[in-house]
Amino acid sequence: MDFELSEDQRAFADTARQFAQAELAPHAARWDAEGIFPVEAIAKAGELGFCGLYAPESIGGLQLPRLDATLVFEELAAVDPSTTAFITIHNMATWMLGTWAQDAVRAEWGEALTSGRKLASYCLTEPGSGSDAASIKTRAELVGGEYVINGGKAFISGAGSTHVLVLMARTGDAQSGAAGISAFAVPADLPGIHYGKKEEKMGWNSQPTRQISFDNVRIPAQNLLGREGEGFKIAMKGLDGGRINIATCSVGAAQGALAHAQRYMQERKQFGKPIASFQALQFKLADMATELVAARQMVRLAASKLDAGARDASTYCAMAKRFATDAGFNVVNEALQLHGGYGYIREYPLERLLRDARVHQILEGTNEIMRVIIGRRMLDGDAPDAVR
Repeated sequence: MDFELSEDQRAFADTARQFAQAELAPHAARWDAEGIFPVEAIAKAGELGFCGLYAPESIGGLQLPRLDATLVFEELAAVDPSTTAFITIHNMATWMLGTWAQDAVRAEWGEALTSGRKLASYCLTEPGSGSDAASIKTRAELVGGEYVINGGKAFISGAGSTHVLVLMARTGDAQSGAAGISAFAVPADLPGIHYGKKEEKMGWNSQPTRQISFDNVRIPAQNLLGREGEGFKIAMKGLDGGRINIATCSVGAAQGALAHAQRYMQERKQFGKPIASFQALQFKLADMATELVAARQMVRLAASKLDAGARDASTYCAMAKRFATDAGFNVVNEALQLHGGYGYIREYPLERLLRDARVHQILEGTNEIMRVIIGRRMLDGDAPDAVR
């Protein structure tokens, strides 16, 4: 067991850190304040391969292990969790299309997505089905050589500004559950697709979030991903990686916050000396660093399990998502506390990091649902020995 990064992995992380400082750091606060979706910066990330990190090489992706992808996402999120989180969602949707689409669809969209010239949204959640994803009602009916889609999606990142939607819709009857769900690649500008208002959110303001409605939207049958009835399985495979990605964004936000707090403690003086000299605050910094390292190692363990195709990879992904998003938020919150009143004003990045990190405990499956997934597995007879 080797916890050290290879030279290649360090190079990926260094490249991401340099990109984040050059292309994200100078603008992140303005993007947040003005609600700007920085498509130009995302395209520049695509030039470095960051929009297709683990997508297949056949569509122009780097096909990196998920572990290596976490190194890139963490460095980006240390500066701008909101923009980074969208890049991770785009990576997930691009990987799904590249893995399950038919040749013609891969040829049409693959390299455009991995390069960052075109962007993708992931469309699973509906107004009436969040945690219970198997109950989605959006339907896709096969009529001749086309699927006709009707229904609606909610809380879709990038909606209205992306070019292709990786959509989960019901092809079975209303009682078919997970087995009746299929996945599709849907061009985002087709007739019958309507976008709702841009949601006003607590954080994640550099990416738009909207509802989408589908009114007799027609797509060629070849836009089916995989086979009919495989959509839920495809969605869950995507979410395993998505949970690692979002957990990594929390680790990155915490790393950025910790670095700000450490510098501030050495610069800020009270009672005639730097606040870093007060042992109570040293203890706080020590706990923050300990929780951050634990979260990072859990994320990397889960990524390694997913890369290896381990039987319990989904359980480890749920554990990592639950722990890292909770721990990451706590670290950012403590960093804000160490800044006192300055942490609460927008001149400092702490309040933005805090707002962006909070939603990570909700999306890609709430942390309560992560506990359900873990708890069910731990009730199996072999779990105490198998999951450790």
